[in-house]
Amino acid sequence: MKNELLYINGEYIKSSSHDFIDVLNPATEEVISKVARANEYDINQAVKAASKSFKAWSKTSLSKRIEYIEKFKEWALSNEERFINTMTAELGVPYNFSKETQFMKQIKRIENFIKQVQSIKFKIKMKNGFVRYEPIGVIAAITPWNYPLGQIVQKVIPALLTGNTVVLKPASITPLTAHLFVEGFDEINLPKGVLNLITGDGSEVGNILNKHKDISKVSFTGSTKAGKIVAKDALDSVKNITLELGGKSPAIFIDESHIKDGVKTVLDSIFLNTGQTCSALSRVVVLKNIKKNLIKEILKEAKNYKVGDPKLKETDIGPMSSKEQYDKVISYINKGVEEGAKIIFGEIKKKYSKGYFINPLIFDKVTKDMAIHKDEIFGPVLVIEEANNIEEAIEIANDVEYGLSAAVFGEENKVLDIADEIKSGQVIINSSNGDINLPFGGYKQSGLGREGGIFGLMEYLEVKSIHLE
Repeated sequence: MKNELLYINGEYIKSSSHDFIDVLNPATEEVISKVARANEYDINQAVKAASKSFKAWSKTSLSKRIEYIEKFKEWALSNEERFINTMTAELGVPYNFSKETQFMKQIKRIENFIKQVQSIKFKIKMKNGFVRYEPIGVIAAITPWNYPLGQIVQKVIPALLTGNTVVLKPASITPLTAHLFVEGFDEINLPKGVLNLITGDGSEVGNILNKHKDISKVSFTGSTKAGKIVAKDALDSVKNITLELGGKSPAIFIDESHIKDGVKTVLDSIFLNTGQTCSALSRVVVLKNIKKNLIKEILKEAKNYKVGDPKLKETDIGPMSSKEQYDKVISYINKGVEEGAKIIFGEIKKKYSKGYFINPLIFDKVTKDMAIHKDEIFGPVLVIEEANNIEEAIEIANDVEYGLSAAVFGEENKVLDIADEIKSGQVIINSSNGDINLPFGGYKQSGLGREGGIFGLMEYLEVKSIHLE
């Protein structure tokens, strides 16, 4: 029943619209729940509650704010299976990926935010005064569907820890995880109005939040197209904004020294979560002299990924998140064939009788003029591009409007120099597992600002100079 309600000022209430949005399981195409379709009145009430609570919350001690986040973390751990099953049901993400990446990684992020916020010097003495870091105000956290818990954690936890209040707007196709998240804070008795949940149509709710006079910052994750609209709306009132947008990330192979591990890294990134990861390594750029052996390893490894029921632990790849995503990916596969790319793994199949499943597919003979080189497909589709030398590989890697992520595989004394030339917010070197302390965000049209670790925390603080002389 709570899924059908909004959460405003510490209370579950009905939307004044009396309208709802169905939530589907993409593996079965069945309606599994419904959520309220909030209207402008509801949004205004949520922002009003967040604004009213800001003064007290911003003055609450850091130790007390940390205490609330610690309590939530423990609550989340005690409800682990509920989170995993909810994400599997509404997103179609396979159980193991849901557990390890969609849930446990987010617990580690919460722990890291708690650790890192304690290292911030909120008051810094200068020669003739001092600098204060202060919370911004009311944050509109607009989160995507592909990581329904992860992106909420990346926005809401740092916002709360640094003394801001939040109006959370999750994606309309994966709102149930957000409801579960908010339930946790309700159970630990977070002060009223500090965290509010609004569900509804993305453009309807988002447009109102982006323009609302009492919203101080908009943190948005989604497509580049939508992000541009968010930015324009928010900047009408000169709001602080963070945008984490699209990607078309390259993985460069310059020799055979890290082919095996590199291929596993690439395929995991583009096949797991059904390719619905903005930082997925969706383009392999390989030097001509090693291409044959690289493709051999790719084809060998690609056979190991199993498509099927996301509830089963042996499943690696579930369905696309929605019919809209399914249709988009199929259209790009067809476009790749039309433009002359060669399918070397997988095939275009008719739709399964139930569920929005697409088997993983790999294109070779891809060139810079093709749509599948330039556009973010957001599905389990990998493209392979050939380069004659390192300079050409770098040029191909940078020849897109995005710059979110990249990877370079090869001898240590060469790959770091190549990483310096890649126009990307992050570069993975030889299958690194990554560090949650490092910032995440993009160059070019992949976004503005950073998330994660201390860099993500600082995005929610204003800088004030106090002059004493």
